[in-house]
Formats: sequence, C-alpha cells, structure tokens
Amino acid sequence: MDSNTPVKVGLIGLGNMGRNHLRVLSMLKQVDLTFIYDLDIEKATDLAKTHNTTALKDINDAFSSDIDALVISTPTSTHAQYLEQAIGKIQNIFVEKPMTETLEEAEKISALANEHGTNIQIGFIERFNPAVQQLNQVLQKSSNVINVDFTRTNKLSSRITDVDVISDLMIHDIDLAIHLNGSVKHVSAHGSIDNNLINFASAILTHDNGHFSRIQASRITEKKMRKIEATCEDVFIDCELLRKEIIVTSQSRIKQDDGRPYTISAVQEAIEVRPQEALLLQHQSFIASCQGVKNPTNPNITDGLESLKICDMIQKEIYAC
Repeated sequence: MDSNTPVKVGLIGLGNMGRNHLRVLSMLKQVDLTFIYDLDIEKATDLAKTHNTTALKDINDAFSSDIDALVISTPTSTHAQYLEQAIGKIQNIFVEKPMTETLEEAEKISALANEHGTNIQIGFIERFNPAVQQLNQVLQKSSNVINVDFTRTNKLSSRITDVDVISDLMIHDIDLAIHLNGSVKHVSAHGSIDNNLINFASAILTHDNGHFSRIQASRITEKKMRKIEATCEDVFIDCELLRKEIIVTSQSRIKQDDGRPYTISAVQEAIEVRPQEALLLQHQSFIASCQGVKNPTNPNITDGLESLKICDMIQKEIYAC
C-alpha cells in the first residue's frame, strides 16, 4: 500500500478504551475512518456524527466491508469470535489485549492468522510508553541486567467483570518482561482469589538469558502504581510509568588513595522522557505496518500468544495452591 494513500479503518467496540481509539484514529491524517460499531446503536450513531463517519447497525457488515484494517476493542470474551470472522477477509487487525480469553482460543487464532498471512497487532500499549522506550535504551547500554521488577496496582473497576488481575493488569508486564529480557524458561507464582477470580498475583519469571523478572499485580490496592525497577551490575534504574520519570543510580565504588580507602558516593541521573501519548504512538505504528513499514516494537500475534502462555502458567499455579 502506498504510504500516501489513507488506510481505510473500521472500529468495533466503543466502551472506555474504544472511545480512546476513536479519538486517536480520528486525529490521524493517514486514516480514513470508514465505520464504527457498538451494541449500543444510539451511542454509535451519536459518535459517528461527531467524528464524521458511519455507524454500522449490523456487526456482520464489519467483516464484509472494503477496509484495509480493523480495530477490535470489545470485551475479551468476544475477541476470538471477531478475529475468526475477520481473518481471511481483512489483512490488518489490531486487537486489544488480551488477544483472546483462553490460551486454546489464542492457539487456534494464531494458526488461522499464519495460514492467511494476516498482520495482527496486540494492544500492549506499554511498549509505546515513552518511559518504557527510554528504559529499553538504558538497559541496552548497561553492562549486565540481573533482575527487573514490575509493579502494577489498581482498584478493581466495576466495568471489568470478565477477566482476573493477570489477564487485565499483569499481562502488560508479562509482555514487557519478554520484550525486555527475552523468552521464559521457568515460572513460579502465588496469589489471592476472590469470587473465583485472582485479584492479587506475584510471579517470578526466569528467562533463557539467565535474567529474572519479578512481577506483581493487584486489584486490591487503593494506590495506583505503575513502576519498573531494574538491578544491573553497574546501575539501578527506577522507572515510573505514570509520571514518565527515569532515575539511574550508578553503583558506589571504593578506591585506594595512598593506602587509605575512600568511597565515591553513588551518582543519580534523571533521564529525560519526551511527553508523548502512548496510544497515539501505538496507532501510528499500526497504521505504518498496514502500509508495509515494519517496527520491531509492534506486538505481533506470536507475542500475544506467548504472553497468554505465561498467564496460563501463572493462573494454574495460583489455583493449584
């Protein structure tokens, strides 16, 4: 596809996240927002007027339309069904995380997408958080990464009733752990269960490269936290995802001077993070991929499947306790 030709995009699902997708897609000059759809036809119609697009009344029309890309921002339980309907008809698909509700569904969708050569991007928005992108550059320059800690907490929202804390929150950091440290060879986990849903989880991932990732997610905690802390041989890195701040502390060193020991104190350095919206960066990258421009940051269907495999392992270990 010519990069000068607008990408014809359809959007299904106009909940909180769907409306954010709508806002950003409407901003992009490279996008021709062809239609939107939601079960709430009245809401879709009102939003279509505001954003100068068409509101579909029948979801099946979304899969027979002449579009280049489809954005799926519907409840997780519907992802597999809509992906199955779209693959083979629409070449480029963006689907919110998690890719599907179950690992079995994800494996089926992955095989189907590979068969048709469909370009699927998973909504792991934190990869596009400017703080995470800057953190990745700092880690690349570090002498050796030993361990990375991920903490993500949020009070349970009344709008989330179909997924546990692992599929809702922890999956973001599972993806980041694999993105930053590579594939995983061992998982251990424990957690807390309420009403048959896991609402607190803590996991240790051992990566093939010997690094460790410790991930904690909670929907019990009132305080909202999004942070990453990395322990390296030469530095300690503190990354605040909400405030988009990175502090790098160099390790203290002890040197000899005329036989008398003295200590050089640790040096702290604040790394500048450019103020950019992650959702905008995410969609710009997705649209570019529709035009044939590859970006290794884009989470593809393999990434979506791997994250769900780790989720499944953590869930099984917690429920078995």
